[in-house]
Amino acid sequence: MDLQAVVAGFKGAAPLPGLADAWHWSPVRGIEFAGALSADGQRLLQFGGRDSYDHELAVATLEFAREWEKGIFDRNPFLGALEGFRAPAGRRPFDVVVGVAPEVHRFYRVELPELTPFVRLTFPAYACEFSGGESLDEAETRYRMLHLNHLNHLGREPLPFLKMRFANTRTGGRSTNSGRGFTGPQRLVEEFGRLEGGPGSFAEFENRHGRVWRVEWHGAWYIAELDAQDGAPRETVLDELVEFAMERLRD
Repeated sequence: MDLQAVVAGFKGAAPLPGLADAWHWSPVRGIEFAGALSADGQRLLQFGGRDSYDHELAVATLEFAREWEKGIFDRNPFLGALEGFRAPAGRRPFDVVVGVAPEVHRFYRVELPELTPFVRLTFPAYACEFSGGESLDEAETRYRMLHLNHLNHLGREPLPFLKMRFANTRTGGRSTNSGRGFTGPQRLVEEFGRLEGGPGSFAEFENRHGRVWRVEWHGAWYIAELDAQDGAPRETVLDELVEFAMERLRD
């Protein structure tokens, strides 16, 4: 496929200042894209922003992605992330560039499906958001979470990698999946609060490093790290528990 010719045909496409073999286009008001050919010219690396497009950040992201594309996907061929990125001054402290494979993003599947296999989406992100071990199904779930809530908003806060499992004897609420499933930090905090008054209730949470903690209610909140040498539960209070969990998620 002649990627240069395809991109040149996009509505409003023009060369991207500051980066060779790269373009900028905007299909509708408020949504803007930038794309660059990969180093070997075989793929389109694409960056996007919704009501928050940033030219300098786009150039920096695409430049990093082009130079380090192999490293981005070394650990995970579906949803890869590589540390070492530094966003331009005045931006959020993004510290990784992420690459999303066609099997996950399925971009252009309706209007130009023949282009989809040649496109890798790239965006700046935070290291705490990815484990590197996501399966294809997990990569799809994680991409949807970021895309729907954060991905195109370049002033966003981190959405840390978080898996949770819980059961509450007081409310009757419990996880519907057999293991820990992805969720957001706010949901975890809510479940911590709901444990109060429910003997035997628990909430487990896992961070991107695969470390898991279990919180139980036995007249007070108790927390222990699973599979740790010193995994004995210790009593805590809700504010300290929330602060501890948020720190572990940002590790």
